[in-house]
Amino acid sequence: MSEKAPLLVPASPARVQSGHVHRCSKRQAIGRLLAIAATTLFVLYGIPQVGYEPIADDRESDLCLTPACVHAASEILYNLSPQYKELDPCDDFEELVCGGWRDRHDLRADQGDAFTGTIMSENSQMLLRHILEAPYPKDSQHSHFSPMRLKAVEKSADEENFDKMKAAYDACLNEDKIKSIGAEPLVHVLDRIQKAYTASASHSHSVKDVVLLLAKYGVAGLVSTGTGADDTDPDSVVVSVGAPWSFGLPSKERYEDEKLVERYRNVTVQVLSALYPDQDVHAFEGIIELEKKLAAASPSQEEREDVTKYYNPMLIDEAAAIAPELELKALLNGQAPRGTKIERVIVMAPEYLKELSIILAATPRDVLQSYFIWKAVQSAYKYVDADAVKPYRQFENVLAGKDPDSAPERWRACVRHVDSGLGWILSRFFVEKAFSAEAKKFGDTIITDIKTEFSKKLNAAEWMDKETTKKAVQKVHNIVQKIGYPTKSPDIMDPPTLEDYYETVNVSSDAFFANAMAMQRFAVKEEWSALGKPVDRDQWGMTVPTVNAYYNPPGNEIVFPAGIMQFPVFDVNVPAYMSYGAFGSVAGHELSHAFDSTGRHYDQNGNYTDWWSNSTVEAFKEKVQCFVDQYSNFTVPGPDDKPLHVNGRLTLGENIADAGGLSASFQAWKRRSAETPNQDLPGLDHFTQAQMFFVSYSNWWCGKTRKDTAINRIYTDPHAPKWARILGTMANSREFRESFQCKVKEPTCQLW
Repeated sequence: MSEKAPLLVPASPARVQSGHVHRCSKRQAIGRLLAIAATTLFVLYGIPQVGYEPIADDRESDLCLTPACVHAASEILYNLSPQYKELDPCDDFEELVCGGWRDRHDLRADQGDAFTGTIMSENSQMLLRHILEAPYPKDSQHSHFSPMRLKAVEKSADEENFDKMKAAYDACLNEDKIKSIGAEPLVHVLDRIQKAYTASASHSHSVKDVVLLLAKYGVAGLVSTGTGADDTDPDSVVVSVGAPWSFGLPSKERYEDEKLVERYRNVTVQVLSALYPDQDVHAFEGIIELEKKLAAASPSQEEREDVTKYYNPMLIDEAAAIAPELELKALLNGQAPRGTKIERVIVMAPEYLKELSIILAATPRDVLQSYFIWKAVQSAYKYVDADAVKPYRQFENVLAGKDPDSAPERWRACVRHVDSGLGWILSRFFVEKAFSAEAKKFGDTIITDIKTEFSKKLNAAEWMDKETTKKAVQKVHNIVQKIGYPTKSPDIMDPPTLEDYYETVNVSSDAFFANAMAMQRFAVKEEWSALGKPVDRDQWGMTVPTVNAYYNPPGNEIVFPAGIMQFPVFDVNVPAYMSYGAFGSVAGHELSHAFDSTGRHYDQNGNYTDWWSNSTVEAFKEKVQCFVDQYSNFTVPGPDDKPLHVNGRLTLGENIADAGGLSASFQAWKRRSAETPNQDLPGLDHFTQAQMFFVSYSNWWCGKTRKDTAINRIYTDPHAPKWARILGTMANSREFRESFQCKVKEPTCQLW
């Protein structure tokens, strides 16, 4: 049921700064680096007037002049500020490392923000586009590292999978067909919702049937329901029910902005009036008042992230009694597979359910009906091209600071569509092109090294008592590391298995809306099919092309899809400090989640239990308050341009993980490089190898954001803004301060 937030979320914010000038072209820079390679001469820099003096490594290291190293050096040089030699890294390392990135990366009209991970993701999308727009690869076209260990009969299954994936992609690309159909398929779904509500309400004033219908399409009408591992019994699947993650606006706090709410109300009325011109607009106007009440009753984002708040196990009858109008027992049984019996449920927001009963009793029936229709529109509007839904599309863009009529390139949207609906088939073809056995081996080495170093940190933590430390070290040893791609549940290397997995997803090359609905229904059914079975610990929560990673507390596992194991974060062909600095810190970050403000509640077997001694818990709380205070001082401009503070409590787990992950990875690299010395990169002799480790880490977080996106993220994102993740983490790193000879060596906050 519980899964820790991943390392990052799509379009997480980063600070915008004005660009610098006097930049040479990338072609000139590469030419300069190639000249260095040809003459084996070092570029000599003068001693900077501000900051630190470059210091020589204790050992001599030669220069790496391979194309991979020249490429990596060029990328770093172009991301650095043009004045990087004059800037003091101890003062603003983010500007030093990322000033050049901002020079050469402008946000497109359709982007709320972007960072290095966005570029990586879009590079992967380009690769996937080439796969999807090319014919099925025959035997001779498979790469050296290929999952194709297939018999003749199996090749047809692989090709059929490819054809299904391509049909979904082609249907999405056919904008003329989508436009010619207009809103018709959406209205058909809305009519079903209207009829379901009318039929149930006329008999018993029930909302159960319409909430159930929405849930089968993956839409949270009044409550969010689902299944997952039981936190206190992680091998058992349990049902959960709680407040929807969103009611319309990005967060409950945005409903306090009266101007925004009024704009939202006008758009809602405009869209629904276009879809239902004969209906009274008063019911449409009441939708937003209902949303406001629901949002006010819902838990804060901070409470949603806190296992001590959301884990409330109850017997099904006890849970149903909280909100009788929902008919919760019937609602949940309506989603469960036949033959399963739900006896226990995790009520993630009891107070919300209590308030929900009061709110429903006070809401007119026509407003409720309109609300359910509106939820379906918000979920499915992106699958139609019609004037009726255009105002909402524009509103969503403006809400994120984008141009009103902007949209990503169609092929990008369609790659994402295929990834969301047929992701494991897409993953199979991505792996063949973008991953290798060598990459998997290197990734395993990095993570194993970090486990070793983190265990040392636990043993050295004087504030932990011996018994807690012993159990914590055992938890590190027990952490399962999943790297690259799944070979079970499903085995993406086995085409017949994939064919069976997606057998019920009916896809047509000319029915985009129907395809999307089939994919959504399949995802919901797949989640609920786990009920009555042991937890499948072989499942992955992210598809392989995803540029992200996560820690799962009940599973005590860290997961790294092949998508994040790409240049410039990960590369087997460049000096190891680059991969340890970026990917290694990601790996250490996820491992650190096992001991952050949430992960610490789960023992070495993934059980939610109090396994820390009272003295250790008190010492932990005292130490992490430093992180809360530190990050609460970071701000972004608010809606009225007044400073809007980062929520240090909401972002606590991620900030702890950033600090712990960076330190563990640095120590892992130092130990590994003592055994196997690294080479230097050309043109970067201004930095020592230790300093390059921190440059590589920070390079990963270089980015830009729009004001409105940054505001939304403050309320919803458990991660601090990207620029704060550089500045805060460097301030908390003794290794950084020593490597750059900062005057103050003591970290601002330190846990491990």
